[in-house]
Amino acid sequence: MIVGRRTFLKTAFAAAICLCGGEAFPAMRPAEGARDGALSLYNTHTSERLDVRFRDGEGQFDPSALESVNRFLRCHYTQEVAPIDVRVIGFLETVAGALGGKRTIHVVSGYRSRAYNERLVREGRGVSPRSLHLSGMAIDFRVPGVSSKAVAQTALSLRAGGVGFYPASDFVHIDSGRVRSW
Repeated sequence: MIVGRRTFLKTAFAAAICLCGGEAFPAMRPAEGARDGALSLYNTHTSERLDVRFRDGEGQFDPSALESVNRFLRCHYTQEVAPIDVRVIGFLETVAGALGGKRTIHVVSGYRSRAYNERLVREGRGVSPRSLHLSGMAIDFRVPGVSSKAVAQTALSLRAGGVGFYPASDFVHIDSGRVRSW
């Protein structure tokens, strides 16, 4: 029997839903230990501020709030906006919650356009040509009043994705890729 592409894809999608316990998009669940879906953000390049509740108490994401987050985390070099992975937003929220209190997170980098990333690579700034920033899956940040080392240790303890610690630049990188650290 020959199976067409469409039938194959439908069957694969149904199998994936079964493997995920019936949830089509398990990555859309709130992160373990997440607070209330709220973040207070400050962009170090644009001086913009954003106080946003991106998820309600039942774990439902607010599309207009996510659009605001996408705009806020745009590439500051090209102004290009891209969707930010909700898993990295949830990871950031969980880190902030684990640090205690309502703190404003200072974002150094969210989404990075290909042009800006290539420029950073050419300048020898130590960025990957395949950075997860290009896919909206990474955020670089610091938390005033908390050492970046403590922020990195907190993020590492959550085992929710990649964590990079940059002491010379005083920021922490988190991403929604596989669990790893550097």
